[in-house]
Amino acid sequence: MTSVAATSAAQPAPAPPRLPSLTGLRWIAALLVFGFHAGTMRIIAEPDYKAVIDALFTLGLSGVQFFFILSGFVLVWSAREGDSRRTFWRRRIAKIYPNHLVLFVATLVVAWWFADPVLPAAALENLLLLQAWDPRPGWFYSINTVSWSLSCEFFFYLCLPLALPLLRRARPKLLWALIVALPLLILALWPAQELVPEVSRWWFTQVFPPVRSLEFWLGAVAAELMRRGLWRGPKLTVASGIFLVTWVVAAQWIRAELWTTLLAVAYLLVITAAADADVRGRRSPWRSRPLVWLGEVSFAFYLVHVLVMTSVLRWSGTWGIGFGGWRGPAVVLGFLAANLILAGLLHRFVETPMMRRLAPRRAARPAPVPRQRAAGDDARDPASIAPGKVDGPADEVGQAGGRSPYVDLR
Repeated sequence: MTSVAATSAAQPAPAPPRLPSLTGLRWIAALLVFGFHAGTMRIIAEPDYKAVIDALFTLGLSGVQFFFILSGFVLVWSAREGDSRRTFWRRRIAKIYPNHLVLFVATLVVAWWFADPVLPAAALENLLLLQAWDPRPGWFYSINTVSWSLSCEFFFYLCLPLALPLLRRARPKLLWALIVALPLLILALWPAQELVPEVSRWWFTQVFPPVRSLEFWLGAVAAELMRRGLWRGPKLTVASGIFLVTWVVAAQWIRAELWTTLLAVAYLLVITAAADADVRGRRSPWRSRPLVWLGEVSFAFYLVHVLVMTSVLRWSGTWGIGFGGWRGPAVVLGFLAANLILAGLLHRFVETPMMRRLAPRRAARPAPVPRQRAAGDDARDPASIAPGKVDGPADEVGQAGGRSPYVDLR
């Protein structure tokens, strides 16, 4: 007769709790990138108004850094035992490629309209998401310029299934060593760029996939520590305060080669604190329904925003000139609204249905059967705590007796 313990061991591990706060935070990262580009495109001609945009979003480019850290965290957190490499890769391609293809075609149409030259080889690199590997100026930012980050993500996706078994088996001391070492490696990139030809230094530090993967792995290692219940970090309020102070100090007084490292650490603290708040059912401002929706469309928003803004500015003859007076901020808000509408449509009619059609479905996970314990065994088996969907502060998951709600799914 099969014992309850044996039956429980044979069952697949339960799915980890959802992290809606991280979805909401995606929108903040996308907004940072939007604000940065709105400033660099000089949409606002009035110096006083432009100074406000510059002060708020001068480090907005680091929103991509947030995306990379978050991507590593979420993918390791949500990885399920039994998923094959092929299944993982197929799911990730179904997530990013339909939107990429739509924007690829749309950008070529705009290029045709403005009679812009398009190099076939550069277009092919972009189509295949290989452009981030090409250091030639203009090539890594070819076609839809922001898609360079998808080229990096594609590389991360290829590597993760190969590295995940090692991550699962890694000892806690090694994981903590990586948490310390990865920001230091990011810092070391700045003197290391002296080994690269000057014309390629921006590409090396800002675009080259293996270099940008340091941020991805930072999030991945933190997720593994959190899965095991070993992560130690500040709560969300304190982490948010650390981030705000870091942002202000970095924007005003810290050199670029230092603030990238500081912000990587600050972003990681916010991500882990928000995830911890979701798992423990604590209050979080980032999982409200509007913010979660904005986070869900943030990927589409990121892909469309530069193409929309540059196309309209060129068509109106205001490219590089901007709009004077109150019209500048009004145009920026108009761009924000227009991009949100387009992103919502892209998410609703392309991203979501293509995910349903192309991505393999995950089998439903049965609730785990509690393990039988011997008499006198008063230690609770963490694998018997079934994590559930955490949608709000009232959903206290796994908090009985104050024990950790985390489940080691190894």
